[in-house]
Amino acid sequence: MPWYQRWASVVRTRFAAACSAALPPDQAGLLPGLVVGDTSALSPVVKDNFTVAGLSHLTAVSGANISILLGAVLLLVRAAALSPRVGAVLALMALVAFVVVARPSPSVLRASVMGLIALLSLVVGRRKQALPALAAAVIVLVVVMPELAVDWGFALSTTATGALVIIAPVWVDVLHRRGWPRWLAEMTAVSSAAFVVTAPLVGAMAGTFSVVTIAANMAVAPVIGIITVFGAVIALCALISPSIAVFIAPLVRPPMGWLLYVSEWTASLPGASVAVPAGMIGALVIAGVLLAVALALWNRISRLVVGVLVLGVVLALIFQHVFGGGRIAPGWVVVMCDVGQGDGLVLATGDDRAVVIDVGPDPTSMDRCLNMLGVSDIALLVISHFHADHIGGLEAVLGGRSVTAIGVGSMLLPESGFRSVKSAADSHDIPVVSLRAGAELTLGSVNMEVLGPLVPEPRDSVDAADAANDQSLVVMAHTEAGRILLTGDAEVAGEEAILRSGTDVKAEVLKLPHHGSRTTSSAFLEAVRPRLTMISVGAGNSFGHPNAEVLDELDSLGGAVVRTDVDGTVAVYGGGGGSVSIVSVPRGTIFG
Repeated sequence: MPWYQRWASVVRTRFAAACSAALPPDQAGLLPGLVVGDTSALSPVVKDNFTVAGLSHLTAVSGANISILLGAVLLLVRAAALSPRVGAVLALMALVAFVVVARPSPSVLRASVMGLIALLSLVVGRRKQALPALAAAVIVLVVVMPELAVDWGFALSTTATGALVIIAPVWVDVLHRRGWPRWLAEMTAVSSAAFVVTAPLVGAMAGTFSVVTIAANMAVAPVIGIITVFGAVIALCALISPSIAVFIAPLVRPPMGWLLYVSEWTASLPGASVAVPAGMIGALVIAGVLLAVALALWNRISRLVVGVLVLGVVLALIFQHVFGGGRIAPGWVVVMCDVGQGDGLVLATGDDRAVVIDVGPDPTSMDRCLNMLGVSDIALLVISHFHADHIGGLEAVLGGRSVTAIGVGSMLLPESGFRSVKSAADSHDIPVVSLRAGAELTLGSVNMEVLGPLVPEPRDSVDAADAANDQSLVVMAHTEAGRILLTGDAEVAGEEAILRSGTDVKAEVLKLPHHGSRTTSSAFLEAVRPRLTMISVGAGNSFGHPNAEVLDELDSLGGAVVRTDVDGTVAVYGGGGGSVSIVSVPRGTIFG
């Protein structure tokens, strides 16, 4: 490895270590991404929030980082009364060092070539011309590396820069003439211009359209420069003296906290991200929507109508957040979180702790549900089996919470799923314990009996994918709301094995197996005869869950049925004598 790469590796390693030692986990993982594009320690929750909020470009080093860095260097040069040529040399050295540390990604290369051209203009005494610099950067890079011509990141970076160079100044002048303060006009124009030109590309690439990106980018714009400059200083100090870097790193906490707060809040808004068809159709749809909005804003009357509509939506969201039950009242016994097509349940233990059963398919849903419930101490986290829709949110759930142990079944297959769980547990120093049929646990006010699995384990990993559902942990929880049967994704074979064992499965509350799949038998439902059946299922899922025949069978038994695709997050309260009451948080409610 060349010496300069070893040097860059030392800078990145010491910078990350200083961040970890001085900052909270989410900030420590994010700051290296904002400053040098190192996202290796970025929390999955933060990454997902940034994507939904339209802030993910901040973790991809681009022209903004280069501009802030060179601007800071040139300001110091001017303060020291050095000549422009000396300033250009120092800025060039800083630029080269930054590119080496940040690694030459397409956006970094584009921004760097622009910086070199700008420095050349400074040296020869000509005024910097941004648009020619951008054009020259694109031509040089595409000639040297033709593969960049079809690189999404390069296209987004170049397009956004073009918008800032061509469109934003015009919009700033228009808004300023209409009476807007210059600073507000610049913030609005920059965020809006970058969004308008990149939204069709993002739609074509990812099939998503972020509705909140302009507001989110405006809200964080004042702190990005502060974070970048402070981050660069921390990285430099880490290279010279790690102890100094650790000492000054807390100075960046307030702006980092604001950035994380904005990303989390905007990402949690209903409809923050809208799905569109990927490819050319998605790009055309988004371009058409943006054109329609532009035409609507062209006329004074239509602007007034659009403004009233937007204000009404904002007020409705605020009203819903404040008065609409965005939190569940205390005293719940079990909560089925709306995690989409997956499982995620929480049992209260009566001692300010909780038992969590499965963590959903994605990095954010279960984490947000636990935040809503105020769960920070998990007495036991049970993984019913190792399919992705039950383990996808594990890393996010473990982050920032105290977890005593993770309980798993005896079959450690599929191997990839188990490795993922074990790796997350090891990284947080959490023991993984085996739960087998016949085991009993008492955690606070909850007594748990492990009823299954009782079917034989598969002999090799080839059969594991098919067998994993029937290898789900089946647990009977004795609670203040009565007996709650938690079934994972158990299917007919697993259910029949438990029934043949003579185990009493009758329960007041049943978590329906496998999201309401047709693989649940009538005999099993008849044996349980629940007063309340809870179905964790994703809206519009492609599997046809829950199955109509299973729903008919439940209806014939006379109990109530709640499902996350219709009712959202559902909380169950004990009513005494085995009776239960239910409260739901409608789908789309903001979790404060």
